Amino acid sequence: MTETIFTHSWLLFLPGRAVAGTALALVIAGLAWRAGSLRRSGSVAAVLCGALCAIGGWGWAFLLVVYFTAASALSRAGAREKQLRSERIVTKGGARDIAQVLANGGIYSVAAALTAVIWSPCLAWGAVGALAAASADTWATEIGIWLGGTPRSIISGTYVRTGESGGVTVAGMLGSVAGTAWVGAAAVALGFPRGLGLASVIAGMGGAITDSILGATIQDRRWCDACAEPTERAVHLCGCATRRVGGIQWIDNDVVNLLSTLAGFALGVIVYGVSRTFLSWGAID
Repeated sequence: MTETIFTHSWLLFLPGRAVAGTALALVIAGLAWRAGSLRRSGSVAAVLCGALCAIGGWGWAFLLVVYFTAASALSRAGAREKQLRSERIVTKGGARDIAQVLANGGIYSVAAALTAVIWSPCLAWGAVGALAAASADTWATEIGIWLGGTPRSIISGTYVRTGESGGVTVAGMLGSVAGTAWVGAAAVALGFPRGLGLASVIAGMGGAITDSILGATIQDRRWCDACAEPTERAVHLCGCATRRVGGIQWIDNDVVNLLSTLAGFALGVIVYGVSRTFLSWGAID
């Protein structure tokens, strides 16, 4: 990490930066709420994440803004069409609530704040890996539902309904790569080490694949007998209560997203460790 992001001299400026970061986050969250990208609870979570990132340094805060701006734009693109294709399956869509915001940005924000007091490149690489995983999943979901056609289960390879957890499409996978590259390129442009560009792709894709696997295996899966179709809703759009047919009851999509960003964090740390090993051998410039 560059000197402007990682140095204990920044500790002197933490209170002021926290206040300024909170003020900036309030403005951005307010605009996002008015635009319909965040619910009220999501706005509160966004302010918290923004303040934490600002404590770590402005580079962390701006990287979060870059991620959120792209994610919001993708969510709005073809929104009506995506809703019609997936609303019978998914429980949430459109404006993000507090659980969605924290599931996608919580680990990154906490790690970013910790870099202000803990000198650890592993922490930095893990943080970017976590955000890249969130970006990969968001881009894959938005692009896959919008342009991907009928998805296949990442486990069995059989066709599943659009919006069903664990389903993947070629368009969605390409979206994952684009989402990780977006975070990696932005990180490098903001002064993070160039190696983080490649690390973000590896960690982000690993996190996105983890998300799909967990979604297909342990996420709560339900069935509407009246409509004879799968769903994540406790009460289906037809008004009938659904029954659980698989997965673990308390593991919903938000929990899966949190676990996938945790996987991205871990992979970012692993990639850093491997890169340091190769550097010591002189294999990487």
